[in-house]
Amino acid sequence: MSTDTAPIYVIGHKNPDTDSICSAIAYAELKNLLHGGGYVAARAGQINQETQYVMNFFQTQPPIYVSDVMTDVSDIEIRKTQGVSGQISLKKAWNMMRALGVVTLPITDNQRLQGLITIGDIANAYMDVYDNCILSVAKTPYKNILETLDAELLIGEPDAVFDKGEVVIAAANPDVMEDYIHQGDMVILGNRYESQLCAIEMNAACIIVCMGAKVSKTIQKLAQEHNCSIIVTPHDTFTIARMINQSMPISHFMKKDGLVTFKVTEKTEDIRGIMGQKRYRDFPILDQDGNYIGMISRRNLLNLRKKRVILVDHNEASQTVDGIAYADILEIIDHHRIGTLETLEPVYFRNQPVGCTATIVYQMYQENRVQIPKNIAGLLMAAIISDTLMFRSPTCTSIDRAAAEKLSEICGVEIEEFAIDMFSAGSDMSSRTPKEIFNQDKKKFQVGDHGFMVSQINSMNAIELEEIKEKLIPYLEEKFDGLGVEMCYVMLTNIVKEDTELLCFGEKAREVILSAFQLPSDMEDIVLKGLVSRKKQLIPSIVTVLQQM
Repeated sequence: MSTDTAPIYVIGHKNPDTDSICSAIAYAELKNLLHGGGYVAARAGQINQETQYVMNFFQTQPPIYVSDVMTDVSDIEIRKTQGVSGQISLKKAWNMMRALGVVTLPITDNQRLQGLITIGDIANAYMDVYDNCILSVAKTPYKNILETLDAELLIGEPDAVFDKGEVVIAAANPDVMEDYIHQGDMVILGNRYESQLCAIEMNAACIIVCMGAKVSKTIQKLAQEHNCSIIVTPHDTFTIARMINQSMPISHFMKKDGLVTFKVTEKTEDIRGIMGQKRYRDFPILDQDGNYIGMISRRNLLNLRKKRVILVDHNEASQTVDGIAYADILEIIDHHRIGTLETLEPVYFRNQPVGCTATIVYQMYQENRVQIPKNIAGLLMAAIISDTLMFRSPTCTSIDRAAAEKLSEICGVEIEEFAIDMFSAGSDMSSRTPKEIFNQDKKKFQVGDHGFMVSQINSMNAIELEEIKEKLIPYLEEKFDGLGVEMCYVMLTNIVKEDTELLCFGEKAREVILSAFQLPSDMEDIVLKGLVSRKKQLIPSIVTVLQQM
C-alpha cells in the first residue's frame, strides 16, 4: 500500500441499500486486515431503516458519510510558512525569505492573518522611498534600527517607537545644523562633540553615532535630560544612510486589503480559476475558524493528491458519489451490468453474475484465507438476504444461498427469522415522508439520450404497499419535473407474493413498460407477476426498448 496517509474510501452508490453499506464495511475490513490499515468504509447517502436495523443488530457503526470525492485544499501540500509579526524589519523579512526559499511572508497576530509582504514589496520600499519622514510615518521601533545597523543603544528604550520627525545627516558645522534639524528628528553624525551637542540641544529624538565612536559621559547625560536616544553603530555614514530604511516594520508595506485567501475546505476546482486570474504567486490558507495555517501556490496544484476510492455494488456514473471524475478509482467490486463509468487507467474490476456484492466479498475473504469476524459475517448475510429477497429474486444463485448459509453459521443467526424482522423494519414507512420513501433506494440510469430513474420499495405487507402508493403518486406527480429524467418508475414489490406493482411517471414511461412486457394498452394498474428484481428483470427490459427508440 502507498505510504500516503490519506484514506482510501470504500464506498457504495448513492441512496445506499443494505448490500451497498454492508459490502463497503466488510471489504474495507478485509483490505485493512490484508494491508495493515488505511481503508475507510464510506457512504454516499443516508442509511435506510432496513440497513439501520442491520447495523444495530450486529452492533456495527455505519460508514462515514462522504458528500463528494472532489479534492479540496486539504488535499494540497500546504507549505507551513510561519506567520510573522508586522513589527519585524524589512531586512529581517528579506533574510527570512532567503533562508526559507519563499517570496511571500504572511503577517499574523494570534493566528489571524493581518497581511502579506512579498520580495517585490520590499524591493519597492527600498527603491521608491525618497521621503526622509518615512521612518517615523512607518512608526519604526528602535529595536529594528538596532538590529538593522548592528548597533548598541546607549541611551533610551529599545521598545520605543520613532514616530515623528525626519532622518537627517549632520554633515555640516553646528551653525548650519541649526537650520535643518528640528524637534523629534533622528540625526546621523560622527564623533564631533559639537555636532552631538547641537543635535541634542535642538531636541532631536535620537542621534546615531557612526564608526563605533565613543560618546562622552557629558553627552550621554545631556541626552538623558533631553529624552534623546543615543545609538552607536560600527558602520560609516553612507552605510547607515543606505540601510536605515530597511529597519522599517513590514506592517507599513504589507498588503492588507483585498487579500485572496482560501479555506482549507474549499474545492480545488473552485480555487484553480481564481488563482489563474490573480497575479499573486502565493495564497494564504485558513482553517474553518479563519486562522492562518499555511500557503499554497499554483505549483502546488500540479502535485495535487486526488482522493482514492474503491467502488462497491455499482459501476454506473449516475450512481456514484459526487465528484468521481476528480478521484482515482482503484477497484470496482460489483454484480450489476457493465455501466457507463470510465476510468483514466486500468483498475481491478471484479464483476460476477451473482445476486449480491456481499457474496463476492465473502468469496474474497475465503480466497485470502482470512477469518471473517462475527459481526462482518452478520452484515454480509444480511446483505445477501436483502438483495436476493431471501433467495426469492431471480438474481439469486446457488452461490449466494451457500454463502448466506455459511455466514449464518459464523454469526450464529438463523436466516429466516432474521429476514422477517429485517424486512419488517425496512418496510415500516408509516412515519416517513414521501420524499424519504422515494429516495431510500433510488437509482438513476442513462441509455443513450434517455435518462430514467427507478425506486424500489420492498414489503411483506400488501396493505402497507397500498398506503405507500397513495403517498407517492401525488408526491411524484408534483415533483417529477424536478427529477431531471425523462421517465421515473417506482417498484412496489411484495416479497411474499413475489410480484411488483409499477408506478410510471413521465410522458413515455408507461408506453415503454407496456412495450417491454407486451402488456395490453388498456391495463389500468401495472402489476408484474414474478418480477421482484430491478437489476435482472426490470432494467434489462427497459434498456432493450430504449435502445430501439
